[in-house]
Amino acid sequence: LQRSQQLKRSAWLAPAPCRLSSGLPVNIGVLFVPQQEAWVVERMGKFHRILEPGLNFLIPLLDRIRYVQSLKEIVINVPEQSAVTLDNVTLQIDGVLYLRVMDPYKASYGVEDPEYAVTQLAQTTMRSELGKLSLDRVFRERESLNANIVDAINQASDYWGIRCLRYEIKDIHVPPRVKESMQMQVEAERRKRAMVLESEGTRESAINVAEGQKQAQILASEAEKAEQINKAAGREANAVLVKARAKAEAIQLLAAALAQQHGSAAASLSVAEQYVSAFSKLAKDSNTLLLPSNTGDVSSMVAQALGIYTSLTKPQAVKTQEEVPTAREDPQPPPAELLKAEEASSS
Repeated sequence: LQRSQQLKRSAWLAPAPCRLSSGLPVNIGVLFVPQQEAWVVERMGKFHRILEPGLNFLIPLLDRIRYVQSLKEIVINVPEQSAVTLDNVTLQIDGVLYLRVMDPYKASYGVEDPEYAVTQLAQTTMRSELGKLSLDRVFRERESLNANIVDAINQASDYWGIRCLRYEIKDIHVPPRVKESMQMQVEAERRKRAMVLESEGTRESAINVAEGQKQAQILASEAEKAEQINKAAGREANAVLVKARAKAEAIQLLAAALAQQHGSAAASLSVAEQYVSAFSKLAKDSNTLLLPSNTGDVSSMVAQALGIYTSLTKPQAVKTQEEVPTAREDPQPPPAELLKAEEASSS
């Protein structure tokens, strides 16, 4: 700590840098001025003129070369200094300053040492500009910070005949604890971005999988629909036609059988069997039953079914007898006898 304080004190107490590129030449009457240099001549202690590059003549003893100004671009190293940011962080910062003498007269008589004056102005301007920014903005806005320092220097150096071309910050030294906290912040930010990217990847993967499943289901349903349409238009249509033809043929055969002898009796027997079978399945299909009043009298139930069938087939029989009067049919047994024969066969 003591050594750093000594270094800072030596930097503040350092002598001003020499602004002369060479020693003052002696007036011998004939002088050759180098390119990109301006020699300020005084006659009897008063400013006389500025010698241009090339051959020049002066009066010995009366004329004296008082200042030699270099018109080249000058690079000045701004020493390291401490500055406090807006969020109270102390930084050690240095830079490089690029100057050029635009007016040799102002640079000679406007200020004692223009280069030293501009260097001190750059340091103070740097501290004032850093005090307006936080630590994070110092690293993000180095270009704007350099531009602000150049503008502030040019406003003051116009009276000195010097133009500040550029200012660049070389190094910014942060305290160790602040550096550790910044590294932790950077690591946390990187972990955050990694987690965000991973979650976005997972989301995109899930979306792609869902879209794939959706497209697969759509294609499968379309394929099933097309298959059903093909089946309905092909095999099922043929099957329906075959069933219809078979049913038509069965109806024709049934009609022919009914037209034969004892056909009505056989139909009555079939109807009675179907009635008894349907009545026996009532308790198997549901728990709710609608029973007639004479449930135990099977003969009356069969007689009722035969009566229904007889009432349905009677008009057809009358019509048939009218159409075929010569047809002879065997006498049919009465329903009571048919019922007794069925009970005997069942017993």
